Amino acid sequence: MTSMFDGYRLGSLTLPNRIVMAPMTRARATSDGMPTPSTAIYYAQRATAGLIVSEGVQPSLQGQSNPRTPGLHNDEQVAAWRPVTEAVHADGGRIFAQLMHAGRVGHPETVGHHPVAPSAIALKAELFTGSKGLLPAPVPRALSTREVGGEVRVFADAARRAIDAGFDGVELHGANGYLIQQFLSSNANRRTDAYGGSIAGRIRFAVEAAEAAADAIGADRVGIRVSPGGTTWDIVEEDVPRLYSALIDALAPLGLAYVHALATTEDDVLIALRKAWPTAFIVNPGGQIGPTRTDRTRGEHWLANGADLISYGRAYLANPDLVERLRTGAVLREDDQSTWYQGGDTGYIDYPGHRL
Repeated sequence: MTSMFDGYRLGSLTLPNRIVMAPMTRARATSDGMPTPSTAIYYAQRATAGLIVSEGVQPSLQGQSNPRTPGLHNDEQVAAWRPVTEAVHADGGRIFAQLMHAGRVGHPETVGHHPVAPSAIALKAELFTGSKGLLPAPVPRALSTREVGGEVRVFADAARRAIDAGFDGVELHGANGYLIQQFLSSNANRRTDAYGGSIAGRIRFAVEAAEAAADAIGADRVGIRVSPGGTTWDIVEEDVPRLYSALIDALAPLGLAYVHALATTEDDVLIALRKAWPTAFIVNPGGQIGPTRTDRTRGEHWLANGADLISYGRAYLANPDLVERLRTGAVLREDDQSTWYQGGDTGYIDYPGHRL
C-alpha cells in the first residue's frame, strides 16, 4: 500500500515523500510586492515537504487581489525571490510558485487598477483593501477577445520569471474563484465569444494559459490547481463532472507535471478525474477554504483512492515539521487564526519545528 512517506518522481524532481505544502495567502510581502527575509525563513522551515507550493503570486499588477501579497512581474521581485528559493534548496526542499491572477477578486483601492474579468459581473462580497478596510467588490471590466490573449501571455511571462527566480516550477491557480475559475464558471462568465457559452468555450482560457506556461518553461515544470464545484468568491459551476472531464481531457495532451484538486465535489467525481489524468494527481482533502484542518486519515483516504500526492494547508501554519509529526503520530499544534494575515513574524516564523 502506498504511504505518504514513500518517495515520488515528479517531472525531473525526486520528492522524498508525498506530502505537499499547499499555497496559502500570508500577506507578509512589502507594499510593492517583494518577499522579505522572513519569507525565506518561513518556507525553509517547511522544506521537509515533498513539494512546497508558494502562496499566490500575482503574475501582473492587474492580477493582484489582496494587499501585501508578492508578485513576479518585474526584475526587482525576481531578485527578491531568489533568497527564498535558495533557502528552500539549501535545506533540501523543492518549491513551485503559484501564479494567481485575481480577476474580479480585486479592487482599485488595492493596486490602482480596475479589475478585469470574463464578464462585467461583480461578485457578491466585500474585499479587504488595506487602509480603507472592507469595501464592496466593484463591477469588473469585461476583457475583449483580444485582451484575453494578453492575460494568457501574463502567465507565460510570470512562469519565465519564476524560473529565473529559482523556483522549480509553477502552479496555475485555477481554483477558489480567481480568474481561471471565473472563465470556467457559469455565473461569472456570460461571454458569447470563443471563451464563453459552451463547455469548450469556458475551458479555453485555462487550457491556453497552461499551454503558454508549458511552452515558456517546459510542461514538466507546470501544474494547475482546480476546485471542481467550489463556490469560493461567489462562483457557480454547472454540470461539474462534464465540465472538469472536458478540462482534464483538453489538458492531458500538454504533459503537465500535475493537477492539484481540492476536494470540493463528490469523491466519485474526483476519482474519475484521477483515472483520466495521465501524470501526478494531487488532492487537498480540506476542500473549501475554511477553519477545518485536515489530518493524516483524510490524506491516506485519498492515497487509497489513487492520489499520488496529498497537500496540506492549515496544518502547515503551526507545524513546520508536519512531515515528521505525521510520520510519528505527534499531536499537531493549533495555529492562531488572528495572525493569518496580520503581518509581522508572529504566527509566521515563530512556530517551533524539529530544526528549531
